[in-house]
Amino acid sequence: MRRDTFLKSLAALAAAGALPNAAWASANIKMMIPANPGGGWDGTGRALGDALRDAGVASSVTFENKGGAAGAIGLAQFYNASKGDPNALMVMGAVMLGGIITGKPPVSITQVTPIARLTTEYNVFVLPAESPLKTMKDVVEQLKKDPGSVKWGGGSRGATEHIAAAQIAQAVGVPAAKINYVPFRGGGEAVAAILGGNVTVGGSGYSEFQPYIESGKMRAIAVTSGKRLDGINVPTLKEQGIDVEIGNWRGVYGAAGITPAQRDALVAMVTKATQSKSWQEALKKNGWTPALLTGKAFEEFVDRDFSSLRATMVRAGMV
Repeated sequence: MRRDTFLKSLAALAAAGALPNAAWASANIKMMIPANPGGGWDGTGRALGDALRDAGVASSVTFENKGGAAGAIGLAQFYNASKGDPNALMVMGAVMLGGIITGKPPVSITQVTPIARLTTEYNVFVLPAESPLKTMKDVVEQLKKDPGSVKWGGGSRGATEHIAAAQIAQAVGVPAAKINYVPFRGGGEAVAAILGGNVTVGGSGYSEFQPYIESGKMRAIAVTSGKRLDGINVPTLKEQGIDVEIGNWRGVYGAAGITPAQRDALVAMVTKATQSKSWQEALKKNGWTPALLTGKAFEEFVDRDFSSLRATMVRAGMV
């Protein structure tokens, strides 16, 4: 039996709930994480790897971190090195779309294969514990006095926290073009900069800052959700009179040039992984909201989000 026919049969069995774990036992997944260790994409990729093994749909998962340019460097490497590989996956998300809009890299997300959206997460803004500023109100007052004196630290240019900072400025009457945004290639670098007082305020997914918030090393001053997050006693921007709400999402893509049957097989594998105990524990631990969306529906979602992000960034003067 041809490999693509075999994979199509496996996908059909998976959809019917009749796929034995042993059928996937030989899958050796190669996971590209287009960011440095310690950030949200890294955590997502490694949690998914654990879930693929826990669900019995992969015998091994290897990881490669390649940070920079909002994931564009890793995306280019993934595109060039993994063409036609049915066992290759790449973590990505809204941040990559923003980076593509601002950076216009030679390789775009449309050149690889959409598999699944996995999670959504809202950002949190934090201050170093020793900062003389104590609240988002303090940050806004300083921003109005001298926009350049407030250094916003976060992911690459075009990241959701970059967009949120620009929207906050606009909402309080400061031109978005005047914000002083300092991009970092990974969550670890951003954390070090915040803890070292090298930026005024930091932004990222709550899970990335959670240990430092709970230990008292960072002070959480706002979340970008429409209402307070369950179990997290941090006020929203809207509660504080700043009409800004923006979320983040993360997902995975497959290699360029795989067949529809191979794509369907990867969708089935990832779907099964999200049903595993390991994945459910990761959702709870990191405060991620499950947001599984696969196949054509995921592809259409990415197209819509790309258009929406671009319109937002144009309004904010970021492109």
